[in-house]
Amino acid sequence: MLRPAIAPIAPPSAFSFPADLVARGEILAGAGYCATCHTAPGGALYAGGYAMRTGFGAIYSTNITPDVGTGIGTLSEAAFRRAMHAGVARDGSHLFPAFPYDHFTRLTDEDVAALYAYMTTRPPVRSVAQENGLPLPLNLRPLQAGWKLLFFRPGRYVEQPARGKVWNRGAYLAEGISHCGACHTPRNALGAEERGQAFAGAPIDNWVAPPLTKANPSPVPWGQDELVAYLRNGVSHFHGVAAGPMSPVVHDGLARLPDADIAALGVYFADVGQATVRTAAAQPAIERALAVSAHSPGLPDDPAARLYAAACASCHFNGGGQINALRPDLALNSAVNLSDPTNLIRVMLYGIGAREGRFGDRDAGLRARLQRRRHRPHRRLPARQPRDAAGMA
Repeated sequence: MLRPAIAPIAPPSAFSFPADLVARGEILAGAGYCATCHTAPGGALYAGGYAMRTGFGAIYSTNITPDVGTGIGTLSEAAFRRAMHAGVARDGSHLFPAFPYDHFTRLTDEDVAALYAYMTTRPPVRSVAQENGLPLPLNLRPLQAGWKLLFFRPGRYVEQPARGKVWNRGAYLAEGISHCGACHTPRNALGAEERGQAFAGAPIDNWVAPPLTKANPSPVPWGQDELVAYLRNGVSHFHGVAAGPMSPVVHDGLARLPDADIAALGVYFADVGQATVRTAAAQPAIERALAVSAHSPGLPDDPAARLYAAACASCHFNGGGQINALRPDLALNSAVNLSDPTNLIRVMLYGIGAREGRFGDRDAGLRARLQRRRHRPHRRLPARQPRDAAGMA
């Protein structure tokens, strides 16, 4: 219930780490979306204070800058590694598992060292941790020993040689530093990911993280090319764009990864979703979508059809026998085909920002012109909702 404390150290010099190690740590920090959860809205980078609304109460992320008084400035590499691999703080207390150490435990010591080098060389920011909102007895950290006994399986990632190097690299990233299951895997009543339900889909941040398995209802399977395009640029030709909680994952996190790592993630998740065995379903689905697009949206006395024709059909129309990526086909769109309409409703009410659009940050001039041509939204986009971490953090 209490592990031995590790003595604090004097903060190491930022110049004591090799530049290539720091650069590697920066890539890994992007792959792990560290800034997303450890930066409060409007706050300093990595200074913590981001609220995670769980089913047990509010948890606030901690300051992971190298500030001596309020951050990780006195953590040795051994203490940092123990936190990543075992979910134990320097003083020996247990961390709450909204810090996804159950995924980070798979990281190699070398990658943890690179992360330590990167975080330790960030500018220190004084930011006192906010008090968590967990009620008694859930706020008692010794009780986390019981949670770990039930649900935590520590250990480094074990390669599967028969799968090949690329698949294993994708699995290492997805199951480890990128902790994809933290959002895409349903959780039990105690906030742990459901065993046997990996990547089966789950609610997150008032959105739905869709299943990444063969249960994904998209008419066109998520093949390797579609996954790579989506994870690299935030846009899939047949499925839509990265929005909601997935937007910072793509545009702030995975953007730091080299193309080879994105390709590896594509190989891994195409296998998880059994895309290869479902390839034959793609072309018939595209042909059905084009056939529907060629018809009138409905009867003129149908108010829903009139609204669709006036507000949607002019853009979401495809002709010429092919799908235009600039005109997403709603018959193929992932949000439309989910059994839960939450994602579709949020997009209809609040729209897709320019950052999530087809051109992302690559063409500021074109993006500005497109923005000027857009109609004013009917509703103002609310402030970003805090992450809905189903498990305690």
